[in-house]
Amino acid sequence: MRKALLAAVVAAAGFNSAALADGLTIGVSWSNFQEERWKTDEAAIKAALEAAGNTYISADAQASAAKQLTDIEALIAQGADALIILAMDKDAIGPAVDKAAAEGIPVVGYDRLIEDNRAFYLTFDNKGVGRIIAENVVAAAPEGNFAIIKGDPGDPNANFLREGMEEVLAGPVAEGKIKIVGESFTDGWQPGNAQANMEQILTANNNDIDAVLAQNDGMAGGVIAALSAQGLNVPVGGQDGDLAALNRVARGTQVVSVWKDSRQLGAAAAEIASALASGTAMDAIPNAVKWSGGEKGVEMNAIFLEPTPITKANLNVVIDAGHISKEQACEGAAADVAACQ
Repeated sequence: MRKALLAAVVAAAGFNSAALADGLTIGVSWSNFQEERWKTDEAAIKAALEAAGNTYISADAQASAAKQLTDIEALIAQGADALIILAMDKDAIGPAVDKAAAEGIPVVGYDRLIEDNRAFYLTFDNKGVGRIIAENVVAAAPEGNFAIIKGDPGDPNANFLREGMEEVLAGPVAEGKIKIVGESFTDGWQPGNAQANMEQILTANNNDIDAVLAQNDGMAGGVIAALSAQGLNVPVGGQDGDLAALNRVARGTQVVSVWKDSRQLGAAAAEIASALASGTAMDAIPNAVKWSGGEKGVEMNAIFLEPTPITKANLNVVIDAGHISKEQACEGAAADVAACQ
């Protein structure tokens, strides 16, 4: 299945894998590897690199921007020919890019923006993800008091997601149908921090909350724990296609998980990093576009993959793709979930 996936991604991206050099070492710097989804990304990156005859090395910054800088220095010292960086902090990562550039080592900014034209930006359409989360939650709760649980303040994705949500919320808020009664960033995207944020919002509003937009599934889990402790079950949205979240979709405690197929993203990152290490120019990467939508307006080369909203109506999509088993997805499922019949 891995070989088939790699072949599909290579074909879709337009890479000629035979033209890529093998024997390369690709270093991956993870910001916070404890999150469930990065395990899937890593497996896809490894599989793609191994299929091309290349070597994977990695380091986990454990949610420390300072550690990430030393991690990247270590990856360079280990002979990395290219770096894939999941940045912990958009600003603090700058010296690492400087170091890589000084050594002539190309950088792929993975999933999170590193706003530097020396880095290739690979991600899903995060503004689109925010829009999808909001669309599905608003469809389930067209009126009422809303809370928004955002990601880490140092991650540009939190703002991109919020911008997408605003595209959906602006109208109903202006009309007085929806009121945003609580909104907070969540350090490290941690579920425990999200739960604490949600508890504070519930207390401040005497539990009068009708819906919650959470910016990822881990935080959605924390939100739902806080709601459940107060006997509440309101529409909650998230993203990442975490296995627990997909089961919550089947159970009816989460209305949507926007699935960003990490296997696709990881395989693409491996191919791009290998191509760049082989001497391919960033603007010569197939399907790359020029993009300058970051906070500083820096023009960069980028690829944006399309996300897929997963609700109880199309839960079969992730089951059929092999992302989750039917047994895992459907444990305790509501009676109206067709994929679980």
